[in-house]
Amino acid sequence: MKKWVCINCGYIYDEAVGIPDRGIAAGTRFEDLPLDWVCPECAGEKDYFEVMS
Repeated sequence: MKKWVCINCGYIYDEAVGIPDRGIAAGTRFEDLPLDWVCPECAGEKDYFEVMS
């Protein structure tokens, strides 16, 4: 499982945790999020995210 960071606002999407209160189950890979999914903090598109190293 990976963590992804929004380069616009710093929000971290953790695949292991998901976002249960927004209907995204734990274990949901970033690649499996809908194409129109946006950052829950700044509404940045998926292109705004980079894998954390």
